[in-house]
Amino acid sequence: MKIFRILLSVIFLFFIGSTIQAQEDSVRYTKDSVIEIATDPTTLFFQSGERISTPAKTILITAAKKTISLAALQKNENMMMSDHTLADLDNDGKKELIIYNFTGGAHCCDEIYIFKNIAVNKYQQVAKLFAGNTIITSEKEFIYDFHEQFGYFFTCFACGYSDTSDEAPIHVTSIKLKYNKGKLVIAPGDKELRSTINDNLGKLGEQPYEKPDDDLAQDNGLRKEFALNLVVFYYSFGKNLPETQKLFNKYYKFPDAKKVWLAFVKQLQYIPKQSTL
Repeated sequence: MKIFRILLSVIFLFFIGSTIQAQEDSVRYTKDSVIEIATDPTTLFFQSGERISTPAKTILITAAKKTISLAALQKNENMMMSDHTLADLDNDGKKELIIYNFTGGAHCCDEIYIFKNIAVNKYQQVAKLFAGNTIITSEKEFIYDFHEQFGYFFTCFACGYSDTSDEAPIHVTSIKLKYNKGKLVIAPGDKELRSTINDNLGKLGEQPYEKPDDDLAQDNGLRKEFALNLVVFYYSFGKNLPETQKLFNKYYKFPDAKKVWLAFVKQLQYIPKQSTL
């Protein structure tokens, strides 16, 4: 009986100790989680911004020239994951209405709508950014990324060209935009960006030719990396398609060059149909 009581005491102490440790681990994990969670700039932009207090009385004019209240727009089934804020994007004393929406889906898509104020409680849409994983900085600049637009360019969405060497190409995927007087203006590229893109394409062009898989038409991400550099060049240097093609022809010497260029142009033509770029 004495042995049984001793054994019971040992089991009880072990159980209590395990429970305390589990609680400590749980608390520690929770604290660590809170510490590690970081708010991205776009979320912070909307969370800290001014909201419209009377959405039912606030009228919006869409790009299609349709009129709808902000409250009705928010109730639309396609805008259930939306948020909004008021901000003076170009420091002219008038606040623009910026609406963020997530369309849902594994690989798509975020939307940014910009409305300018045209009367009391009345706003007109002047710009839209689609599928750019757009970051709105504290300086009220928009960083638009082309990865979603070219995610499936001859490869899978999650696939990408990999080079772990010290001389690996620099990943170039985005452009910067600034709102000014009702328009989104693209920040022009400089000599450094031009040099980086040329250097990147030169290194990519030196890689061995890899024919895409016959069934899935997917490669190791090389063609997508070419496309991302080219689209950033196109938008950063005046939307000059002939100059962009010269750059492509200079570095892409593989046998499927015509097919890849046509696919690039097709996707390039799709972008302005969805975004004000």
